[in-house]
Amino acid sequence: MVVASIWEKNFKTYAKYQFIKGFSGGGVLQLDLAFLNPKARSLIGLDISSSAVKMVELAGDARNGYRVERYAIEVLPRDSVSDGNIASLEATAETVRRAWKKMATATRSVAVALPASHVITKKIIVATGQREDEIEVLVESEANQYIPFPLDEVNLDFQVIGPAPSSPDESEVLIAASRKEKVEDRVAVVESAGLKAVVVDVESFAALSAFSLVERQLPGGAKGKIVALIDVGANAMGLTVLKDGQQLYSREQAFGGNQLTQDVARLFGMSFEEAELEKRRNNLPENYESELLKPFVENMALEVSRALQFFFTSTQFSEVDHIVLAGGCAVLPGADEAVALRTQVDTVIANPFAEMALSERVRARNLLMDSSSLMVACGLALRRFDE
Repeated sequence: MVVASIWEKNFKTYAKYQFIKGFSGGGVLQLDLAFLNPKARSLIGLDISSSAVKMVELAGDARNGYRVERYAIEVLPRDSVSDGNIASLEATAETVRRAWKKMATATRSVAVALPASHVITKKIIVATGQREDEIEVLVESEANQYIPFPLDEVNLDFQVIGPAPSSPDESEVLIAASRKEKVEDRVAVVESAGLKAVVVDVESFAALSAFSLVERQLPGGAKGKIVALIDVGANAMGLTVLKDGQQLYSREQAFGGNQLTQDVARLFGMSFEEAELEKRRNNLPENYESELLKPFVENMALEVSRALQFFFTSTQFSEVDHIVLAGGCAVLPGADEAVALRTQVDTVIANPFAEMALSERVRARNLLMDSSSLMVACGLALRRFDE
């Protein structure tokens, strides 16, 4: 999957940040990132979503098992982040700072991610065996053709994926690019919070990295099965369909938990921030469940069913074997049962931490409630363990 690191070297004059290392359409290739030594440097996964700042710090190792050292979630002031853009650097940085203080950690290095909508990706075919500098020339030439803005305004990176399906004498290369301002906005938030960005990733690929931990929990590790990952966030619901780690389909539609938060704020006379916090705590009056929660969950199940229908009509597939719910809405009471009933598909709630040990700082019950909303942060934290 795509992962990313700030470059020690620059690709030409316009590549300051590295966006891709190890993309294989869903599988993971471990690469040698010597400057980011996983044994020498701790790392916090930092997810800046539209509604909250989420942080995860992991320890241990892949062979002996990971351990959740600490995590934190802080609600963002409304409209601090809009459509993936940092609308208020000061408010966002202050929220990051509060989350970091809540973590009570000495670690200041973080991995942060861009929304997939901010990154352009394209695969090209090159002759096998070319040197890196030769591929750079080809990438630059190709980028000039498909990137809709000047190259001096973008961060550009590439990764050789492997042999091309059509010919063993050719290799596939993935190109990724983002406007410099999009990258720099995220880095500015991190630095304003007193932290240091050492990794820049892409949200969707970080989530898929965490999903690999969830997939192994499914019956038979979901080998040969079609799995629908449904991420219901604050403003949007994303559907990603995978088979054996390979992405088959992806779609996003407008539906999210902010609607429920707005309804809570209106019905109970709260501010949006208060409503979001009390909703997360499940600390609302009795009529919340019947008047707001149940109708929202039923509507969510209907939206999931509609998203799957789009998948079926757009591809040769006619069914999925498993549904994995992620995002903050996944843990709403009754959400998994409602989706399973509506779709008639086995449905589970994503928990990438299910097989991890927990430090004494982490409460298992709280983490269980928060786990589905920490997929991106978990995937980013896993960057510490890149070899």
